[in-house]
Amino acid sequence: MARAPKSGFEAPRGRRASVLTRTPQPSRDRFGRFTEWIARAMGTPAFLLILTLFCAAWIGWNTVGPETLRFDDAALGYTALTLVLSLQASYAAPLILLAQNRQDDRDRVQIEQDRQRAERNLADTEYLAREVVALRMALTDMQNEAISRDVLRHELKTLLERLDERDAERDVERRDDGSAAS
Repeated sequence: MARAPKSGFEAPRGRRASVLTRTPQPSRDRFGRFTEWIARAMGTPAFLLILTLFCAAWIGWNTVGPETLRFDDAALGYTALTLVLSLQASYAAPLILLAQNRQDDRDRVQIEQDRQRAERNLADTEYLAREVVALRMALTDMQNEAISRDVLRHELKTLLERLDERDAERDVERRDDGSAAS
């Protein structure tokens, strides 16, 4: 039975249904994450304990176990165990190096981001410091101007008072001169 087309409210506008229903692609970085998981797992006490128990069980079985069921001869130095451990080490080393390289790349990116952030913080701090200095200078200028204005006003008042006194003295002299002349 054919499905009816979706109405405008049931499907997003401008999107094809095939785009929305497609399965997500596997991450291209899956192997890198796997190598990091291996490196983290091999660096744990649990891994060392499991490996030790595995070797002890191997040696114990091939030493004490029934001779017909032994698969690695103690007389030959446990050749199969040596081969298994060598194989594990030969795969572990490159995987650990890959994980370290990925970590180095992440660290490099993080260091670059930290450096850029520090530069921005320094620029912001320098800007704020310049602004604070400018505000201090403006406040100092305003205080100096206020003091200068007050001093200037006081001086002008003093001068006006002296001028008024002189004018008053001249008026008195003129009156005295005018009354003496009459």
